[in-house]
Amino acid sequence: MITSTSQKQEFYRALVEKDPAYDGIFFAGIKTTGIFCHATCTARKPKFENCDFFLSAEEALLAGFRPCKICRPLSFPHTIPEEVQMLVREVERNPEKRWQEADFSKLGLHSATARRKFKTIYGMTFVQYARARRMGMAFKEIMEGSRVIDQQLSLGYESSSGFNDAFTKIMGNPAKKADIRVVNAHFISTPIGRMLSLSDENYLYLLEFVDRRGLEREIEKLRQKHNFRIIHGQNSINQELERQLGRYFQKEPIDFSIPLYMDGSAFQKQVWAILASIPAGTTLSYRDIARELGNKDKVRAVGNANGANQIAILIPCHRVIKTDGELGGYGGGIQRKKYLLELERQAVKA
Repeated sequence: MITSTSQKQEFYRALVEKDPAYDGIFFAGIKTTGIFCHATCTARKPKFENCDFFLSAEEALLAGFRPCKICRPLSFPHTIPEEVQMLVREVERNPEKRWQEADFSKLGLHSATARRKFKTIYGMTFVQYARARRMGMAFKEIMEGSRVIDQQLSLGYESSSGFNDAFTKIMGNPAKKADIRVVNAHFISTPIGRMLSLSDENYLYLLEFVDRRGLEREIEKLRQKHNFRIIHGQNSINQELERQLGRYFQKEPIDFSIPLYMDGSAFQKQVWAILASIPAGTTLSYRDIARELGNKDKVRAVGNANGANQIAILIPCHRVIKTDGELGGYGGGIQRKKYLLELERQAVKA
């Protein structure tokens, strides 16, 4: 999401003036209607304060907005094949649906066809599209439902029957009815995308970019394992986390001091401890970490533990590279990995 005031004002002017030069450059999310549009939409223009601006459709979807039916922002600048239009309609008919191979067959399509055509037109696969729409709805329900939940909690409700979970419709109920633990979901804007944190007053349990592949499963596992009920809200941990991340992205020297809940096996915790010890501005290879653990043949196991990390940046898995010096993968995307490594190099030199 765009956070620069000057750029937001520029995009708002383009939206008001229906400037065709900006079609495909940004997407405008309209808070009052829950839709997102491109610049030349003919619908009545909202007030500036009711607009969010995004550089990609996926960002707008993950923020909980749905495509406008007037300007059809997902169709620009392409002529959309009927199969793709049909799939978009199906997603809007049942946004919570998790698509299986059989679902495509019922529509007379093959999943590979949907994946290829969506990737060509939108720059993301159909599964990414459906997931972004589903996750965006979940995030939106957290934010909209939290006020009701907070009010009911303040009145003394302690059981799951006392209030409605904002994630229930999309991600299911906690495993047990009793001993529910309430955690706060908080969204943090960064120069490389929005992040989601899950925390209570004791620990940070998760910090991920909202478009990370597999985030939905990570949240589900945490909910089931710890019987979490997730609501939107502030607490001392996520407030301090946002402050420290702000300093980090401003290239200020920062030693993160957030209490972390390390939810993994003994081996994974060993790997994460090594990750946390890698100085900013430097890197280690997977083989380096395996050697430090006493077994140079555990490179694959180290890679798996690295990928299982649920606390981005603070447990800096982005500082791990391949033995040949190549960057390798990163759950948040290779461009973010490059950005973070360069940011830290500049911060160390400053």
